[in-house]
Amino acid sequence: MKYIGEHLLPGQLGHFLIVLSLVASLVATIAYFKASNATSPQDHDSWKKLARFAFFIDAGSVLTTFGILFFIISNHYHEYYYAWNHSDVSLNPKYLLSSIWEGQEGAFLLWAFWQSILGILLIKTGRKWEAPVMTVMSFAQFCLATLIIGVYVFDLKIGSSPFLLTRHQFQDAPVFSAADYLSQPKIANGNGLNQLLQNYWMVIHPPVLFLGYASTIVPFAFAIAGLWKKDFGGWTKQALPWSLFSGAIFGLGIMMGAAWAYESLTFGGYWAWDPVENASLVPWLIMVAGIHTQVIYNSTGHSLRATHFFFIMSFLLVLYSTYLTRSGDLQDTSVHAFVDSGMNWQMRIWLFLIIVPSLVLFIARYKKIPHIAKEEEFNSREFWMFIGSLVLFLSAMAIIIPTSFPIINKIFGTSLVIGEDKEFPYNRIQIFVAVVIGVLTAIGQYLKYKNTSKQYLVKKLLWATVASVLVSASISYFGQINYDKYGIGFLAAIHLALFAAVYAVIANAAYIFTGLNGKWKAAGASVAHFGFALMLVGILISSSKKEVVSVNTFNPLNFGPDRPKEGFENLTLFRGVKTDMGKYWATYVKDSATANGKITWFQVDMERKDGRDKFTLYPNLIKNTKGQEGMSNNPDSRHYWHKDIFSYVNHSSSVQEGTDTAQFKNHVVKTGDTLFYSEGYMILDSVTVNPNNEKYKFTGRDTAIMANLSVYTKEQQKLTAQPVFYVRNNGAQYIMDTLYSQGLAVGLTRIADDKHLEISVKESSRLAPFLALKVLQFPFINLVWLGTILMIAGFVMSIVRRVKMMR
Repeated sequence: MKYIGEHLLPGQLGHFLIVLSLVASLVATIAYFKASNATSPQDHDSWKKLARFAFFIDAGSVLTTFGILFFIISNHYHEYYYAWNHSDVSLNPKYLLSSIWEGQEGAFLLWAFWQSILGILLIKTGRKWEAPVMTVMSFAQFCLATLIIGVYVFDLKIGSSPFLLTRHQFQDAPVFSAADYLSQPKIANGNGLNQLLQNYWMVIHPPVLFLGYASTIVPFAFAIAGLWKKDFGGWTKQALPWSLFSGAIFGLGIMMGAAWAYESLTFGGYWAWDPVENASLVPWLIMVAGIHTQVIYNSTGHSLRATHFFFIMSFLLVLYSTYLTRSGDLQDTSVHAFVDSGMNWQMRIWLFLIIVPSLVLFIARYKKIPHIAKEEEFNSREFWMFIGSLVLFLSAMAIIIPTSFPIINKIFGTSLVIGEDKEFPYNRIQIFVAVVIGVLTAIGQYLKYKNTSKQYLVKKLLWATVASVLVSASISYFGQINYDKYGIGFLAAIHLALFAAVYAVIANAAYIFTGLNGKWKAAGASVAHFGFALMLVGILISSSKKEVVSVNTFNPLNFGPDRPKEGFENLTLFRGVKTDMGKYWATYVKDSATANGKITWFQVDMERKDGRDKFTLYPNLIKNTKGQEGMSNNPDSRHYWHKDIFSYVNHSSSVQEGTDTAQFKNHVVKTGDTLFYSEGYMILDSVTVNPNNEKYKFTGRDTAIMANLSVYTKEQQKLTAQPVFYVRNNGAQYIMDTLYSQGLAVGLTRIADDKHLEISVKESSRLAPFLALKVLQFPFINLVWLGTILMIAGFVMSIVRRVKMMR
């Protein structure tokens, strides 16, 4: 059958380029390997020339393939399964890039994209290390190409192509029996992008994070090259700017993810020890440990073995983390994890082909790696820098082992679990890591290599120590840091960690202006340490002083089969009703939906009761995609220099589906009788003839009666309902009275006799537009983001300085 409207050329070209990339990367790997082992300069140059040519073809193929995939998605060519499955025609154009890395194939392509760029830069700057380093890089490119090639060898599928046609993915679907299947709404509209990825952070966070992933291969490749060529320490100075770059960009990517989680997820913060968060944090911690031991070696000759080990482990844990998050084993424990795409066996082979030879080579060469037999002096900089690196490594192990429980359980048949409180097992260890790292970050800059006199250290640190004690004690006391969720012991650890973090901030700031005499070009490490410590202060304060503003002391919507399960940290707001929210008055003003109905925005006006502040929040609910029912929430925040007011909608009547099935129940009563409803009761107090008040304007010429009912809620509130029955144009009419807070509609529907009236009562959650809003306050959270910026700035300053020193 000849299908109408298909654009097959881009896909055919893209698939050809992936095959070309596979072949070229294999040729580059072999040629660089030959160049590395060549015994004559002529053979070396000849093989290297071929290797460069092949790698440039590989890089060009990958970059062009990436562009073709974006072209297909942006033009909504839904004849391609990847474009159909990860986007739709209503998608905001700025999220089209996010569609690339929503799927496994696009994510691996993005990884190969960055490795191509890094490889080109290494060719330009590698000098004598180009051949062995690029052998590793080219082999990694080959492995990535196998994951996106999407071909069958006999009955074995290798990789998954992003250029697979939709009709090939669903071969038996009836829609493809028509030549014009692309005009069918289900195909033409697209399956959509995951609602959680429709956030501007997801346009920039994944590319930066994947650049961080890709960058870890460079220090790894240098370390492997040093072991391979038995030039164990000759690579460390040339590789230092690269490892600093990896530490900077990887850390930035992780914190961008934290910012995305803060703005798009609703676990109440920027970090929840989610397995995928952990999987990215662990290799970064080890990379930072490696950077410090690398500096130690360049300055003193110590810690070369540790440097090799840390850089090798950092990259290997990136690979392991990739498998962990893309194998499907974490899909039930993480909002980030992918489902099994059928490539697990390939990823296992990839892991085996890189992990096993790397560790075997390290173990085989370990004793040959130069080391200084004499141990470092206890009061030397290199000793405590090594201790700090070791603590970072142990911290990483304490994170990755519990994170790997699903894998361990799957392999060994165990039933290891973290527990109901998933944060505490990590927090109880990492809080002490924060204490150690904070103190070492404070004193490390003042220690000298080889040896440091006690008198010098005391003189330099005395005032910083005193100031830190006073400042941290003031924060603890006046800031009322009394986080006792995990007991008094954990609270004491928080105060200790707060002191350590403040100590690091003050000591590093003092060192910049005294120890370095304001020489900013040499202050990169101090600025990075200052930023890290400031970030740590922000984490401790914002986490321990996080406050729920929307505490709901009673639940007025606890009725009916479809009541929102909002708990006691959500406040129910009825549209137009000014509601008490602790220190604030909150008013749900209105809501508005996008033209396609996929996003519903809510305007909530907030006003402090003391009149000192007014602002508006605009949280929204976005319709779930990928066949999921219901809505997901996107938070909104009000930013201040010293706090954030963070809000999100848990439930709203505006987006409820279906019809209201609640029915009126009729009760014949006389004055003084009691009527019961599910959340309280009401009493008919009296009857008024021809009422004339603020609500009703009847006169003596009318025929109307009003029932006066007192309504008593289970929260001991007393409300009033005043339904009216009247006759007009010889017909009976009645006016309902609605108690929105109770979900009650009350009517006086007829006069039964001279003493009895018929009162009709309906209970429903849909009588009035309402939403369940959760509002949190994060004090001094901006210290987290400011500290991140300064930490990355310090890395950049160090990179610039090291590059200039190499020229």
